[in-house]
Amino acid sequence: MEGSHNYKQAKEDFVSGTTGSSITHVNFISLVALTSVALYAAIQTRTRKPRTRSGAGAGSGFFASWALLILPMLLAMTLAADYPYVLWLSVLLGGCAAWVLRMPVVERGTPLPSTQSQSRSQPGSPARLGAGAGVAVGTAAGGGGVSGGGGGGGGGGGVPMREREGGEMWTHTHTKMKTKGVRLPPLPALSTYRAHMMLMTVLAILAVDFPVFPRALAKCETFGVSLMDLGVGSFVFSQGVVSAIPLVKDPRYLRAPLLPKLFRVVRKSLPVIALGGVRVLFVKGTEYPEHVTEYGVHWNFFITLAVLPILQVLLHPLLVYLQISISMLGALVAIVQQLALSRFGFGWQDYVLFAPRASLVSMNKEGLVSLLGYLSIQLLGLSAGTIVLPPTPSFFSRRQKALAKALDGAAGVGVGGGGRKRRNSDPVDSDEEEEYTGKTRAKPSKLRQADRDGDVGGGQLDLDLDLDLAAPRQLDKTATELCAYSIVWWALLGMVRLAGVDGGWKQGEGGVSRRMVNLSYILWVAAFNVSFLLCYVVVLDLWIYADAGDASDSDPATSASTKARMQSKRTSAMMKMDDNDNDNPPRLLEVINEYGLYVFLLANVLTGLINLSMSTMYMSDGKAMLVLSVYSMVCCGVPWIISRRKRETEGLGLGVGSEDTKYK
Repeated sequence: MEGSHNYKQAKEDFVSGTTGSSITHVNFISLVALTSVALYAAIQTRTRKPRTRSGAGAGSGFFASWALLILPMLLAMTLAADYPYVLWLSVLLGGCAAWVLRMPVVERGTPLPSTQSQSRSQPGSPARLGAGAGVAVGTAAGGGGVSGGGGGGGGGGGVPMREREGGEMWTHTHTKMKTKGVRLPPLPALSTYRAHMMLMTVLAILAVDFPVFPRALAKCETFGVSLMDLGVGSFVFSQGVVSAIPLVKDPRYLRAPLLPKLFRVVRKSLPVIALGGVRVLFVKGTEYPEHVTEYGVHWNFFITLAVLPILQVLLHPLLVYLQISISMLGALVAIVQQLALSRFGFGWQDYVLFAPRASLVSMNKEGLVSLLGYLSIQLLGLSAGTIVLPPTPSFFSRRQKALAKALDGAAGVGVGGGGRKRRNSDPVDSDEEEEYTGKTRAKPSKLRQADRDGDVGGGQLDLDLDLDLAAPRQLDKTATELCAYSIVWWALLGMVRLAGVDGGWKQGEGGVSRRMVNLSYILWVAAFNVSFLLCYVVVLDLWIYADAGDASDSDPATSASTKARMQSKRTSAMMKMDDNDNDNPPRLLEVINEYGLYVFLLANVLTGLINLSMSTMYMSDGKAMLVLSVYSMVCCGVPWIISRRKRETEGLGLGVGSEDTKYK
């Protein structure tokens, strides 16, 4: 018993007192994931075979996918962690060689739906947008990181999102979204980004227990930057990105009654809180090594993930009242958090660092004090989601402005309960909207939604949402917007550090702090995630897979309306397909997204079993790499096998429970 206690104390000391690495070092390690998927794509686009109904072909097998996509990330945070730029350059050169020296690109055209998927899909025109949508809550935490909600990793994260709304259920897998028949077109770059966040978290939560994982990459005690510190914030950011889905689909969601929204979010948060409670009981009951200064004695990241969507919904009326952008609100919350930490505010920083753990509140001071900072990160992620999820980055802001005008007009003509009066012009159908959708006006029957979606003073809310959602993605504009935000966040981070806003320059006296989620940490997480999301969009969707669409998209002679119709057909075909014919994102990353929650739970169970069954802290590098390799294969192989068997079952016509039919 005494020996067990001594090992527990030694293990806690092993992961405590770290001061981190540098932002450049963390960026180089993270770049390995980007270059590995670029290498995979470069090889796949030149060797792709037609995919069968069971999912075979159209990409590499499991072991090849694992070697190209997972192994480089594992090496980057273990054996090659001290010189990640060498590994990064090696993978990059391999991708360039595959791109230049291999056979010509396999011809790819517009993906067509299979006979099987056509038989299951319901034909028809683009679907109407439902009256409401809910906020997806991420459910993953513990160990070294978390998974973003609604998908991680998830980020996130990679957790598939399911939401019941008005008797209908919608899912998010491969960034494919639908509610009451309405879907947003897939964005493979976002799926790849979130799958990588999930995989790096899954690898890190076990690798940190071995000496082969550098202490500089473990969570910092108080101040500093590290890979695992970044992982926590990144999955909160990823959760914010996917929580933008209901706002993008329905501009009325922000103005919907607060109490029903709040009730739905609280109800969805209860299972996450329950998971947090189970984790507390497990840690306390087994004397599992724990790092109290991460979140507190009882608090853990499950609880943080459960509370954040509730706080976000409470801010919806403020967004409507102040009429400010989501990114501006996120920045204001970050400033409030920094003021509260400073001695000029509430002095939360001194409270976290020096207050004794004498009460229930002080025992969990890190978790409570960091909440406001994590809320800021989620809001900045929400802002990014309104940029990358819709067809154009200006979609959300234009729709909100149009909605405000429509509501004002409806209230004006409806005062006193008078008869319905049609406005002379529809605020949505401006010249800019005509260029965007390729149409000047839809049929009045499609525009009139007040009877179903609610009137304001008897007026009609005429918003043609379907045309917007079916419009072609303008990824060049999305990339430009992401680039601008990336520059802003990096510049603000530099100015905050130069000004010493968050403390002195001596090591351990100030700077980035995940423990308190101060202003520097918030800006760092936002800058990193926006920058890497930009990289995924550019490398995958604008470069490697840019020719997957029809060539007429780039033909200036093609009219805007023709492009819109063609893109709508391609999007419909892509969403009816069971198989990802272009293998973008790679099949392995796709199944990580599809079963992300189960992957993370499996990873946590395996991490606990491994730590209870062997003394990881004293294991040699060779044995540690063997354990980590097998562990990563199991975490990736289980969802791979489940997905393959599911597709084989559907190929035999037995796919009664498949998502394509179950949730239509």
